[in-house]
Amino acid sequence: MTLGNLTIKKFHEGLISKKFSAVEVAEKFFSQIDKENGEIGAYLNLSKDEAIAQANAVDTALAGGKEIPILAGVPFAIKDNILIEGGSATVASKILENYKSAYDATVIRKLKENQAVLLGKTNLDEFAMGSSTENSAFRKTRNPHDPTRVPGGSSGGSAAAVAANMALAALGTDTNGSIRQPASFCGVVGLKPTYGVVSRHGIIALGSSLDQVGPLTKTVEDASIIFEAINGRDEFDSTSLDKAFRHENISLDEIRNLKVGIPKEYFIDGIDKEVEKGIEETIEKLKSLKIEFKKVSLPHTKYAISVYYVILPAEASTNLARYDGVRYARVSSVPDDSSLREIYLKDKGAGFGSESKRRILLGTFVLSAGYYDAYYTKAQKVRSLIKQDFDEVFKKVDVIITPTTPTPAFKLGEKTDDPLAMYLADIFTSPSSLSGFPAVSIPVKKYEVGSGELPVGFQLIGRHFREADILNLGQYYEEI
Repeated sequence: MTLGNLTIKKFHEGLISKKFSAVEVAEKFFSQIDKENGEIGAYLNLSKDEAIAQANAVDTALAGGKEIPILAGVPFAIKDNILIEGGSATVASKILENYKSAYDATVIRKLKENQAVLLGKTNLDEFAMGSSTENSAFRKTRNPHDPTRVPGGSSGGSAAAVAANMALAALGTDTNGSIRQPASFCGVVGLKPTYGVVSRHGIIALGSSLDQVGPLTKTVEDASIIFEAINGRDEFDSTSLDKAFRHENISLDEIRNLKVGIPKEYFIDGIDKEVEKGIEETIEKLKSLKIEFKKVSLPHTKYAISVYYVILPAEASTNLARYDGVRYARVSSVPDDSSLREIYLKDKGAGFGSESKRRILLGTFVLSAGYYDAYYTKAQKVRSLIKQDFDEVFKKVDVIITPTTPTPAFKLGEKTDDPLAMYLADIFTSPSSLSGFPAVSIPVKKYEVGSGELPVGFQLIGRHFREADILNLGQYYEEI
């Protein structure tokens, strides 16, 4: 058994045929974590006792002749803004360093119902605010392909864990590219589903109209399998939708019926040469499947980052207002006779990092009297125009192909002093996030850790609720 060659289907087949046990595989992943996590820093904490108990329950069920789900025994890494009952949920922030989850997120409940094994919680940019996983209050995460570079963010810990074979699969969250961008940087697959088809219940909120949970995996098929398990309506999330997805393979003839759009706004000067070369090769490979391609236009794409950095801070400033040093775990000690204002100032000042403070202040500003219409209302109007662009294009094509990021992974510290340069790392993922469309990042080829190559990813964007189009096309691409 080689961890690097395992996929969910191979793992399941090996488990059923008794080539190995779930406990053996879990222990091997923990050994890999012991070996690699010191340098990579993907995990914030581990749940070894619980994970071994979960794996043992799978082995016991198999020994008793019971049928098990395809995700049974699969070792998962979970981003640390997703609640697991009884465990920590720091969101990589000092302000929640001592908080313990009171319940399972809906996606965690569904993984547990499928008998998955939860290895531990992964690092992220604080409150999922960032594109490099350098904004964590506890540690920086490094890219397994080159430890001098970032893994992307904010789900950098989850992407790095999968890339470094410290988990077979992982869950992340995507607000503006936080699954897809680190997937591209780390050479793994990352899926952001249609907004609303996966419950956000038990996800520590950043931008409530944008946040979405999704998988990070080694293959598109693995992402599809996990998506089937976690999607669906949830009574605890009023924004969730009853749009069930079923993982199934389709014929090449059905794939050839898809029309793929190439938006001119995504192929611009300034894209790294390796990224440009990788996307050109990808398009040529897909053309070998005899798929029809069309040039399309998404003219309001250029406003997406500006719109996002008005809307997201506004929502974040509202969501993060609840962390006041009173209702959750305390950050600092203050005298008993302190006023509420003094508690707020001391705890929030000590608890939030610089990027969180920057966005909270910006969000409070754009929502303030005299500026609400000038910024927030205008941003929402332009957001509608961005979505209208996609609606028009999707009358002509079924799928849109773009680069995931304009560059491969950048160096640690390269952009920490330039927030605007950091924000531009999400320039190609932002439009689909603002519009709620599903999108997946796929490596242009298989990248081996230690080969010296930096991964490049391409992005497939689909119509609302048509994850099947982008996942099936991606699966055929991997088989070329």
